Amino acid sequence: MVLEKREAADHCIPPLNNTCSSKSGTPTVILIKTLLYCITVLTVMLNLLVIISISHFRKLHTPTNLILLSLAVSDLLVGLTVMPFPGFAVYFCRPWSKITCALSYLLSFILTSASVGNMVLISVDRYVAICYPLHYSTMITPNRVNVCVSLCWFCSVVYNFIILKNNLSNIDLSNSCHQDCTVIINYISGAVDLVLTFFGPVTVIILMYMRVFVVAVSQARVTRSQISAVESNITVKKSELRAARTLGIILFVFILCLCPYYSFSLVGQDNLSESSSAQIWLFYCNSSFNPLIYAFFYPWFRKAVKLIVTLQILQPGSHVANIMSR
Repeated sequence: MVLEKREAADHCIPPLNNTCSSKSGTPTVILIKTLLYCITVLTVMLNLLVIISISHFRKLHTPTNLILLSLAVSDLLVGLTVMPFPGFAVYFCRPWSKITCALSYLLSFILTSASVGNMVLISVDRYVAICYPLHYSTMITPNRVNVCVSLCWFCSVVYNFIILKNNLSNIDLSNSCHQDCTVIINYISGAVDLVLTFFGPVTVIILMYMRVFVVAVSQARVTRSQISAVESNITVKKSELRAARTLGIILFVFILCLCPYYSFSLVGQDNLSESSSAQIWLFYCNSSFNPLIYAFFYPWFRKAVKLIVTLQILQPGSHVANIMSR
């Protein structure tokens, strides 16, 4: 986040009397733009399905799913508010204003921080579930999860207002017809953000999942050897291990998408090259990857989508359906 630039060059002819004239792009540019719009629509639709599924079906109101619900909300907002901003401005040939530019950056940073916070909560949830299975139901309760999720969003908003309050005034719109929207983040703010939004959370996630992996392997050995009935009773449930695997994939994909986003900050370069747009969009596309992972690994999500698409959720009593059954 040290320096970002949203651009779509060669789409508009330079301004004359404060107007922009649209100029047709090459087939490659049109194809890329169409693909990005499709990704945006897919992101909104998939995350909306996740939100409806978890919100509607009572059986899905588990602490883990409440965190996934918060993550889906942040991903939905990315698809609704952040991803369309640069593309729509270019498509309709409307130059950026300082308000839309500042709002785009502020929303992007808030949703990024919220997503990172949700990922940390997921890793903590799986750490307790695998490493302390007998205490999970007392340590991780829906009320505590709701409080943690609320604090995550509150801290994301406050934190980014503090980080950006002195930087959003430094907006460069010198070439507004080319849709350049640049916000320069000072060195101190960029370094603090790099630690709090990247290094710190990623380190916590990796350490916790390393511990989860070690415990899961040891539990699998105990189960196979069947040392005693007592030890078998304290082994982690297979469903918890499957959930840990699925959520581990989500965390892994998230880190892969996050690393390129911060690569320029890590090497101390300004994020001004054309490749920076691809890296930013890769991070945005993570909001599409999450529900796709649910579809591959969560039978309850596939079943819920079927009930939603066929409008069976409109039937009386559908919210108490045993969505977890196979």
